[in-house]
Amino acid sequence: MFRGSNDFAVRAGQSLSTTLSAAETLATKVEKGRFVYQTLQSKAQTTQDSILQLLRDRAIEHRSFYIVNAILVKGTRALAEALAARPEVARVEGNPRIHNDLPQPGPVEEAPPYPQRPETIEPGINYTHAPQVWALGFTGQNIVIASADTGVRWTHNALKPHYRGWDGVAANHNYNWHDSIHDSVGNPCGNDSPFPCDDFFHGSHNTGTAIGDDGMGNQIGMAPGAQWMGCRNMDGGNGTPARYIECMDFFLPPYPINCTPNEGDPSKAPDITINSWGCPASEGCSANTLQAAVEAQGAAGIQMVVAAGNSGSACSTVSDPPAIYAASYTVGALTTGTDTIASFSSRGPVTVDGSNRIKPDITAPGTNTRSATNAGDNLYTTASGTSMATPHIAGAMALLWCALPSLRHQITDSREALNNSAVFISSTQCGTAGPPNNVYGWGRVDIAAAVGTPSPTATPSPRPTATGTPSACGPTASPTPTATATGTATATATPQDGPVSDRF
Repeated sequence: MFRGSNDFAVRAGQSLSTTLSAAETLATKVEKGRFVYQTLQSKAQTTQDSILQLLRDRAIEHRSFYIVNAILVKGTRALAEALAARPEVARVEGNPRIHNDLPQPGPVEEAPPYPQRPETIEPGINYTHAPQVWALGFTGQNIVIASADTGVRWTHNALKPHYRGWDGVAANHNYNWHDSIHDSVGNPCGNDSPFPCDDFFHGSHNTGTAIGDDGMGNQIGMAPGAQWMGCRNMDGGNGTPARYIECMDFFLPPYPINCTPNEGDPSKAPDITINSWGCPASEGCSANTLQAAVEAQGAAGIQMVVAAGNSGSACSTVSDPPAIYAASYTVGALTTGTDTIASFSSRGPVTVDGSNRIKPDITAPGTNTRSATNAGDNLYTTASGTSMATPHIAGAMALLWCALPSLRHQITDSREALNNSAVFISSTQCGTAGPPNNVYGWGRVDIAAAVGTPSPTATPSPRPTATGTPSACGPTASPTPTATATGTATATATPQDGPVSDRF
C-alpha cells in the first residue's frame, strides 16, 4: 500500500485535547485507555464517514487513523485540492519521507561463552543507580515498554526472554508487534513483517538498554524485569508522519496481526514508549503534525519518552516533533559516567512553536552505550546519541512504577518524581541556571533517589540474587543475575562522545 510518493493526509477534525483531559480523573490505565480510545474512535467515525464513503466509491487507496482523526490518501494533487474544499475537512497535509540520521553502531562483538563473561553492569545503568532499586526486588515487573523504531531482533538472547509475545515455548505476535512499513524496496525485513524484525540496529539497541538481560552476564537493561512490545516506524531510518502515527495508532489499542484498530484492545497497551526519532520541519513535518497523537497517548496513561536530538551544542536545537511537545518527556544525553552534557545533545528553549518551552526535561547517560544489535542473537555493539539516553529514562520510569505503584500511569506525578529527585546540574548557556534549565533539564536521573533508596557515593554493593526481597508489584519476571556493580566516574571525566549522527 502507498508505494508511490503521491500520498497525503486529510485531517477530518480538530484536536480533542480538552475532551481527553477528562481521562486524568480515571484511576487505572485500562480505564484511561478505553476512554481515550472510544472517544477518539467515535469522533473519527462521525467526522470521517462521508470522506471514507467517497474514497471507497472511487476505489481510492486510503487508510484511516483515529488517533489524529486523519485519513492517509494515495491520489493526485487535484484530488487533494477537492478534498481540502470539503466543509468536513480541516486541512490537507503532505506525507513526506523523513530521513533520521540515526547513530551508527561501533564494532560488533560476540558475548564470550558463559561463565567467562565479566559479571558487570553497564556503566550507564550504574550511573543512574538502577542496581540499588533492583536490590529491593524492583526490576520493572508487570511493566511493558514499547519500541517505536527500526524494529527489534526479537530472538536476541538479551531480548527474547522479555518479549511479551514469548511464553518460553512459543511466540504469539498478536497485540505485541506491528509493522508500519508497507512500501519499502529491498529492505531486509521486507514489508508488513508478521514478526519483530530490525532493519538497522537502532531499535534492538534501545530496547536492550531499557529491558535487556540474557541472564548470563549481559546486564544491559535498566529494567530487566519488564517486558517489551514493538512497532517498526522507520525503513532503515526513513520515516513519514503516517508511519509514526500508525505506530501510535497501534499502541493505544494494540490489535492482532493483519487487523485494524477496530479489533484493538486498550488493556494490552504498553505503559511506556521509547521514541528515538524526529519529524523535522526541514523535511516537511509541521510543528503540530504529531501533537494530537502524542497528547492522546499521555491522556491514556502511556508515558512517551523522546530523544531530544543530536543537533547540539547551540541553543534552541530541540526543534523537531515529538521532542518539542509538553506532553513528551524529552531526554538529553550526558557523557556516560559524568555530569557533563554530551557535545551533540540538543538544547532548548523550544522556539519553533513560539512556546519558549524548557527542554530537555531530564538527562541520562548517552555515550558509548553497549547494547544488543540486529546482527545476531549473541552480538552487541556500542553507540552514542540522545537515542541511547532515552531508553535509560524509559527503564527508570518502569522501575519507578514498579516500586511505587500509586504513581503508575499518573503521568504528571511520575515525571515530577523523577525530576525532583534528579541530580541538578546548573547551566546558564541557554537561559537561567534553573532548575530546570535548557541544557540538563531537571538534571541527571537518579532512580534510587526517586524511589527513596539511598544513592551510593562510592562503589555500589553487589546486587542480590533472585531470592532477595520480593517485589510489591509481583514475582520477578526473569531470574535476577548476580553481579558486582562497577564504580561510577566523576563529573570531571573527559567527554568521550563516540560516533554519533547529525540528528538522533
